Amino acid sequence: MYEILIIEDDKALSNGIRLALQREDLHFMQVNNLFEARNELNRTQYDLILLDINLPDGNGFIFLEEIRCLMQVPIIILTACDMETDIVTGLELGADDYITKPFSLMILRARVNTQLKRGTVPKDNNFIQMDEFRFDFDTMEFFKRGEVLNLSRIEQKLLKVLVFNKGRTLTRNQLMDKLWMEEAPDEYQKKYCGTAKGGRVISDFYWHHSCQGNLSPSGFLEEIGRKVIYSIL
Repeated sequence: MYEILIIEDDKALSNGIRLALQREDLHFMQVNNLFEARNELNRTQYDLILLDINLPDGNGFIFLEEIRCLMQVPIIILTACDMETDIVTGLELGADDYITKPFSLMILRARVNTQLKRGTVPKDNNFIQMDEFRFDFDTMEFFKRGEVLNLSRIEQKLLKVLVFNKGRTLTRNQLMDKLWMEEAPDEYQKKYCGTAKGGRVISDFYWHHSCQGNLSPSGFLEEIGRKVIYSIL
């Protein structure tokens, strides 16, 4: 059974997409904003995401970046943004396909089938064996040479982001995004704000985990990183 997440604020269109794609081996979840989408991705491992760009609580391009920092699930953008620059932006940020509205349901069906045939990350890939290290992200158990590594919850989340993005360069802001979204998805939008130019502001979560604000955001991240590295060396 393939799990497909439809992120579309037009409920009539969302229902139409589901009906057009419906078959026995597909299961759909429909959400109409990014807040609900984040919660869904925190609960379920999806095989395909259909993503609108203009959503009531945020920009789909920014959300696409967030997803790509955590997972390599296939993503098809479905949007009325048909400018060449928008298409290039979506593909460069990691979208697997880009379809502009209005679109043919037959073409959508063919492109969805293509992405599903290519396959996604295996369902059991939360178990990682790397030389002398063994990481189980389902049970949150971590071992080195058979000995248990004791990591805090946030250290576990940071390790997961780094392991699943092996070979990729992540900015501090991307790491902070992922730590915050995974640690408290329901509070993500309430307590986290910022812009690409203005940097990031973290309130309650950062304050608690940085010894009452004595560390800068970058220092906070570096301190966690050092603890994770020291724990597994």
